[in-house]
Amino acid sequence: MSFLIRVIVNALALAAAVWIVPGLKIVAANEGLMSTVIAYLVVAAIFGLVNALVRPVVKLFSLPITCLTLGLFTIVINAVMLLLTSWLTSFTPIELVIEKFWWDAIAGTIIISIVSAVLGLFVKSGNE
Repeated sequence: MSFLIRVIVNALALAAAVWIVPGLKIVAANEGLMSTVIAYLVVAAIFGLVNALVRPVVKLFSLPITCLTLGLFTIVINAVMLLLTSWLTSFTPIELVIEKFWWDAIAGTIIISIVSAVLGLFVKSGNE
């Protein structure tokens, strides 16, 4: 159940990023509300798996540069995870499209992090 809640929170954060950043798009296989919701949930699940499996390894290997930049390199790591998600979804009918790395991926990552943190506060307060 916790994984499903995280996927929903990620989907809402992705929706906010796609809404705010013009270079981010999620392309669904079909038109319609249900198809769009499923597309966001699938991309959010893939993004969650990438963050759970790949991100810890990348953070470990980039620890020296992360310390050197006082943690700001974490934003670049998160943007790379978003790009990896985009690449993985290119093999499915549902695709996350990122036009430019620097502006779109970085801005999308910042928005996703903020929205996920805020929604995470509401989810934790509701479970206690």
